[in-house]
Formats: sequence, C-alpha cells, structure tokens
Amino acid sequence: MKIAVVGAAGMVGSRVLTEAAGRGHDLLAIVRGRRPGVADVPVVVADSGRMATLFAGTDAVVAATRPAPGEEYTVTGTTTALLDAAAEAGTRILVVGGAAPLRVPGGGLVLDDPRYVPPEYRAIAGASAAQLDVCRTHPADWVYLSPPAVLEPGARTGSYRRGTTTLITRPDGTSRISAEDLAAAVVDELETIGTDRHFTVGY
Repeated sequence: MKIAVVGAAGMVGSRVLTEAAGRGHDLLAIVRGRRPGVADVPVVVADSGRMATLFAGTDAVVAATRPAPGEEYTVTGTTTALLDAAAEAGTRILVVGGAAPLRVPGGGLVLDDPRYVPPEYRAIAGASAAQLDVCRTHPADWVYLSPPAVLEPGARTGSYRRGTTTLITRPDGTSRISAEDLAAAVVDELETIGTDRHFTVGY
C-alpha cells in the first residue's frame, strides 16, 4: 500500500511512518518545511492543488498535522484543503484529530469537561471539534480518529481498545495511549477499513 503521511515530522506522523515502514508499506513523507535528517517533501499544506498532485496514486493519506500555539484558527482551513486534495486525487484520508468531540462516559462532551480539557488546552480542543464538523460536511472519503485524553510518546505494546464516539477510560477515569500504539491503530485502520467514520482508541 502506498501511504502519504502529512505532518510526517510530528509526534504522531513520525510514528505512523515507522509503523507503516515496519509493515512494508510504500511511504511518502510530507512536512510543512525541511527538517534536518528527514527525507521529506516540504509543502504548504493549505495548497490543495499541490497536495492533490502528491496524493495522486496513493492508496491512503494520513493527516497528522497540528498547529503551533496561537494558530488553532488554521485547523479548519488546513483540514478542508487536505480533504479537497484527497477528494480530487480519489484517495481515502484518515484525519488524526482530537478527543474534544468525543462523549464522556455518562454524558457530555470531552470539550466541556475540565478533567480532560484544562483551560490551557481549550483552544486546540475547540479547534478539533470544529475539525470534525468540517469532515462531516465534506464529500471526501474520510475517517476521523480521536485519540484519548492523553497522547504522549511511550512504548509500543500493539494492544489497545477501539471505540466509536465515547472516550475510552480506565476504571480510575484516566484516558491515555502511547503515540506508538496510536500509530499502530492508524495503520490497522488503513489495512482493514472499518465501518465507523469516527472512532477512538485507548488502553
């Protein structure tokens, strides 16, 4: 399978590259600008025409972009451009988004629950909720992955639980996964397409 990874130098994107390479997939790494030591294609991600050209001939695209602090307002525009490009290229796109649009076990949105979204993360959380809304109204062949509340580098166990629109939590209420296991879930979804357009994973 030929997979384009947008945001290939980031925490999630770099791990998706490692996971997919380990499974023998053909990869195209796309980043916003040149990074030392990274074999990549630097682009302006919002240039949907250029992105469509890059996506042509791929079997899937992984959009793992994240804005710099203070630039959360760019998320919907970037996502729209990537969806436009994927639709033009006729390829499926998996958008790695945020936990904010998930439901909390027992009711309410993660976005509105300070246990999972402290004030300093409110802007990016709101942007991820808007990002999913953009996907829902777009004709591209998309799937949206919401990580759990805590996503950070760690060990690859190859084990995780999968859900749909409700945050996956442990008995103590915590919600987490390593970026390595999230990457495994991404590639699993690309290899075996699920039936859910919005799904989540966690321990």
